[in-house]
Amino acid sequence: MTAFREGDRMETLYDVAVIGGGPSGAIAAEKLARSGYRVALVDPADRIKPCGGAIPSRALQDFAIPESQLVSRAHGARIIAPSGRSVDMKIGDRGFVGMVDRATFDPWLRTRAAGAGAVPVTGRLTGLVEEADGNIALVVRPSRSSSSAEGTDLVVRARLVIGADGANSAVRRLAFPAAKKPRYVFAYHEIVESPVGEAAGGFEPERCDVIYDGRISPDFYGWVFPHGEHTSIGTGSAVKGHDLREATAALRRSSGLEDCRIIRQEGAPLPLKAMRRWDNGRNILLIGDAAGTVAPSSGEGIYYAMLCGTIAADAVAACLATGQATALKEVRRRFMREHGRVFLILGIMQTVWYRNDRLREKFVTMCADPDIQRLTWESYLDKKLTRRDPLAHIRVFLKDLAQLLGIPAAQK
Repeated sequence: MTAFREGDRMETLYDVAVIGGGPSGAIAAEKLARSGYRVALVDPADRIKPCGGAIPSRALQDFAIPESQLVSRAHGARIIAPSGRSVDMKIGDRGFVGMVDRATFDPWLRTRAAGAGAVPVTGRLTGLVEEADGNIALVVRPSRSSSSAEGTDLVVRARLVIGADGANSAVRRLAFPAAKKPRYVFAYHEIVESPVGEAAGGFEPERCDVIYDGRISPDFYGWVFPHGEHTSIGTGSAVKGHDLREATAALRRSSGLEDCRIIRQEGAPLPLKAMRRWDNGRNILLIGDAAGTVAPSSGEGIYYAMLCGTIAADAVAACLATGQATALKEVRRRFMREHGRVFLILGIMQTVWYRNDRLREKFVTMCADPDIQRLTWESYLDKKLTRRDPLAHIRVFLKDLAQLLGIPAAQK
């Protein structure tokens, strides 16, 4: 598309148009609006993101999330091997894993952004053109839930655009070369009614189950994450031909949740590698899933998406204030400086240990080690590699190597 009818144009020239109102986009829009910038927040508001819903307890403080947004708390995880052997990993007094339901959490974030001054535009991006004056014209097709006249596209104009519209980002597709997209795992889950009383598979409402089994996923994992009255059961894989629905059905059976009523079924690609560049060098920036900021191995994305939104708001504000587009590069630079090492280690871990059931069995055995459990929870909850106990890292490395090489553990 190269031109737009004047009658379709929204009168306001926004400083920023944020495309996508999930955790990343909503946080960015809110922060920029609170700083006094004119912000349009574009979201179709007609889709629930497939997601296990886990966030570390520190997210409540970091992003001012009230406890009322948590549908449950998990105080540990059960790691299950292909053989059925399980290892319990208790968090202890370090914190907890908060569970949110994206069906209510994302709309709440968008409402908070609107309360800060961001203008909600309900629709889906279908076109993007940089105009002669350097501003960007965005074609937005209203969703069915929108009050706009059916079939009448809107044109939103902005000085800068933030693409926070997920793994299948329209901003990335329209503004970046076709080859520039992250590597994906395809994820599918079912939200079911949580069982009342004991379940055959040992379901516990305050524990996340993580299943490493090639029948459930040949290259990722399956999960059972309690959400209070509901539970998320799902799996992911990049292997073409692997039936995610059948794998999830098998997981429901093995977990004793086969008879639980299904509330909804959702699927979507999940990026597992950050893009090498997140901006176009002028006026467009990608963040969150659109930039690939989902942790390898774990698939964790909500916390990193919200952090991306915060960093992006700072960089966009600097760009608007100075006119220097180089400020946009700081988003990826800062994010990777703080979390790139964790992503690298998790990527290596997934490549090494998720290859086959023999290695998955060894991996679950390693999870029983106290040093590994402590460092795992500290890294997850603190969102950084803990350095206060270097000897523990050495011990973990040696145990990791011993498992990989099949060397029997030393007797204590």
